Formats: sequence, structure tokens, C-alpha cells
Amino acid sequence: MNGTLYLIPNSLGPGALENVIPAPVREVTATIDYFIAENAKTARAFLKLVAETHPLCKPLQDIDIRELNVKTAPAEIPALLTPLLSGRHAGLLSEAGVPAVADPGADLVRLAHDKQIIVKPLVGPSSLLLALMASGLNGQNFAFHGYLPTDAAQRAQRLKQLEQRSRQEKQTQIFIETPYRNEALLDAMVTHCAAGTLVCIATDLTLESESVRTQAVSLWKRDIDAGKMPDVRKKPTVFLLLA
Repeated sequence: MNGTLYLIPNSLGPGALENVIPAPVREVTATIDYFIAENAKTARAFLKLVAETHPLCKPLQDIDIRELNVKTAPAEIPALLTPLLSGRHAGLLSEAGVPAVADPGADLVRLAHDKQIIVKPLVGPSSLLLALMASGLNGQNFAFHGYLPTDAAQRAQRLKQLEQRSRQEKQTQIFIETPYRNEALLDAMVTHCAAGTLVCIATDLTLESESVRTQAVSLWKRDIDAGKMPDVRKKPTVFLLLA
């Protein structure tokens, strides 16, 4: 009988794990001795925190952790599921938030379905849904687009496309950026989006420094022109707009 692939959420930043990861999730995590993670070092740090409340089934150094990230070739993915075909359970662990959403683990999950492996998602924080919940924007019709182009001209064009789609479909548009480019993205939004378009900036979700703010582009532009750029530099941030 095949093992189960558990999709294990991680915290969204430093802090007490028990504040964001439910106890039953930590309990299941502690029973697993094989993990597939974006980064082995980060996974070990996560398991060390789990062990503070739920003893691990094996010493941390004996737990098998294999990496799956953007550098993993598609041909290497099937081997990651081999232990499950022998009945061993595995945990898919993201760097932050939930696995397989804006995350390379999606290919592994799809292959698990092909191989008749049970996939079990566990409850945990998703910055995308937390941002949408707190934004006040349309939560019944929304789309996540990942990262926008880094080229300024292409990014401007993409923003205009998303804004037009939002206007036509009354759909909230959600995207993210590499933290060191957050300010550049916000500048592009206030430059290229209409004055009345609503923009939400959700930063450091679930952390003590958490900040969520929604207002029209014209007000964001006023604040930025007055030297009041929101503190998003090098901080994980979700951007949302509704035209």
C-alpha cells in the first residue's frame, strides 16, 4: 500500500510556531521521517521548532530530507516519490506558507495523483488568502498571478492588463514580488494604474510587524510623494488591486 503525501504548511516568518501552525499539524509532522523541502536547512529549522512541543519520531539528524526547488530537473521528481510507493509517508514542506501554491511542489503533487498516492493537505497560513481576507476587496472573484515582469516596460503593460481585467470582471488581482523589488513595484502601480483603483499592501502577515492597508492609487501616490512610502523594503508582501 502506498504511503501518504502530507502537505505541511510552514510559518510565514520568525516567531513561535504554535501561534500559526495548529497542534494537530505539528503532531502529524512529528510522526514523519521523510520530507521533501525547498531547502533542507530551512526544513531542519522548522522540525527543530516542531520538536519543542511534539517529539520527533527520530533524531533530527536521522530524518531524511530531500530538496525540491526551482533547480530540480523534471526528470528527478519521480524518484522523490519512490519511498511512498513502498508505503512510507512523506511531508512536502514549503519555505513559507502552504506547499504547492506559488511553490515548485505542485508538480510533485500532480505526479502523486498519477501514481495513486493519497495527498493530504494540512491546515496552515497562506499569505495570499490572509491578504485577501484583510483587504476588503472582492473575495468572491479573484486571481493570483505570481510575479510580474521585472522589465519596467513589460511590468507597466502587465499592470494595465490586470487593471483592465479587474475593471471588466470586477475581479481582485493578486501578485507578489521579490522583497527587494517591493518599492519598485508599488511605484509602478501608482504610476500606471488609474487614480481610483484600490490597492492593498499586505506585509509581514502573522508577524508582530504585520501591516495591511487598502486605499485608492491617488492616496498611495500622495503618501509616497510626501515621503511616506510604506515599509515594504525586503519584507514579504502581497499586492492586491481592484479597479
